[in-house]
Amino acid sequence: MERLEILKKHRGRLREDITALLDSFIIGTVAKSPSMSGYGLTTKVKQKTVSLYVRKNVVHQAQEMTRCYGKLWTLIQELSKVNWEILKLESK
Repeated sequence: MERLEILKKHRGRLREDITALLDSFIIGTVAKSPSMSGYGLTTKVKQKTVSLYVRKNVVHQAQEMTRCYGKLWTLIQELSKVNWEILKLESK
């Protein structure tokens, strides 16, 4: 099997993995707020840090969703590299 075919199969698997994570991610960090008694989701909105209150009963789920974003980001970076390799091979 030639390299181009292998890369295209890898790209297909990456797409499947990315699609599986699209419904279950949140961008940000869930952490115990030092100024409040509960947890907060901290993220950037228009270059400003914004914190949202996270209820106790969803803290674990929110933390898992932020971990999914990390996985998603890694997969997108890998997909970009694979796409670049495919582009180089197809241009020859």
